[in-house]
Parts: sequence; C-alpha cells; structure tokens
Amino acid sequence: MPKLEPYSRKLDYSYQLGVFPALMLLEARPDCAQRLLLHPQGLENEGVKKLREKCAALGVREELAERVLRRESKKDNCFAGLVFKKYDCALDPDASHVVLCQISDAGNAGTAMRSLLGFGIRDVAIVRPCVDMFDPHVLRASMGAFFKLRVKVYDDFDAYRADFPGRALYPFMLDGARPLNAVAREAKPPFTLVFGNEQTGLPPEFAGYGQSVLIPQSDEIDSLNLAVAVSIGAYTFMNH
Repeated sequence: MPKLEPYSRKLDYSYQLGVFPALMLLEARPDCAQRLLLHPQGLENEGVKKLREKCAALGVREELAERVLRRESKKDNCFAGLVFKKYDCALDPDASHVVLCQISDAGNAGTAMRSLLGFGIRDVAIVRPCVDMFDPHVLRASMGAFFKLRVKVYDDFDAYRADFPGRALYPFMLDGARPLNAVAREAKPPFTLVFGNEQTGLPPEFAGYGQSVLIPQSDEIDSLNLAVAVSIGAYTFMNH
C-alpha cells in the first residue's frame, strides 16, 4: 500500500479521525472507506472492535498506524481513523439549504454542519475562499455529520444563485431588516439561509438578494460566533 501523506488539500483522500465519526462515515459513505488505521493501545476499545467488524465485512484493509494517527490528530489518544476517498455532491433542489460564505475556521465549519444535521438541514453550499471541507479538523468538529450532508463548494455566490434561481434567500446580517422570529414564521420551504465570514459577515449588497435577517442580541457583545448563529437560525426556521 502507498505511504500515507500528511493531509493537504491536493490529496484525493482524507482522514476521518475518532471512533464515533469513523462509524458515521461507514454508515453514510461505506463505498468511500479505503483503510482503517488503528492505535495498538485501542484494540480492546468496544468502538474500535465495532469498527474492525464493519471494515472486515466491507473488505476495508486495517493496519496499525500509531504514528499517522498521532500526526494527523495531534493527540496521543486517537485510537482509530479511516482513510477515505474524497467525493462530490449535488444539492437537492427541493430541500432547504444553508450557504456559508467564505468560512475560514475549521471548528466553526464542522460545528455548524453538526448543528444543521441535528436540525434537519442536509444541504450546504460553501462559497470560496473557504476552509477545506475535507480537512480532518473540519470533519472531526462535525463528529461525522459531514458524511450525512450534501456539501458543494462554489467559486462565488452568483454561481450558487445560478444553480437555484428564484429561491427565497435569507441573508443573516448584523443590520438585518427584520428579526429572526418574525421572518421564520412567514418562511415557506424550500428556503436558503445565508451566513458570512466569521470576521466580516456578509457584504452590504447581500441585503438586496433577499429578506435580510437579524438575530436580536444585547449590546454587551458585538456579534455571535458563526456556528452559534447558524444553529440559532437553522433551529428557528425549521421549527416555525
């Protein structure tokens, strides 16, 4: 088998680290799994045993790879991981979407995707420039949710709009024209919720693309964490 390289965007494979997220990968994308990486100290772990059984049934090769697991996770207690081939997705035109524009933080991206799956939104568009969606740190932060989502990367927001013309767009902005609850009560799926970069948010022109939305907050803070804002917005829209 070829030597496993340190992760980079240019590789055609990535690493899902951790027992539970690896099990999620096998459940959602079993055809993408290529190699099971094991830590010798974790062989008696019940989750690792389950991983080994599932991989054996799928014909996925297993190997002791303590050094690779430590290198990719930056931890000494990562007991298992999967090498998987990267893949492309198409978004469901009949489902509601979330668009994340120019997201730069791996933890924010992964945590937001975990929340979206939890609240019933499975289609996520990512607008460049952005964090690499297959970065192991994004995948780990999503706790395996990534593999149950349809995630597509676009060069710009206009490319997304060209794929889905006429959709109701709801850009979340600090100076949004209407408060979240009022907008969510009136929204009819399928809709698209749009969120901007962690530092700069959405540019002013996004207010003209649809109904801009404000999450009311006290003046004690300047803004909410991106993943928190995505969670609040998705939950509210999906439960009105």
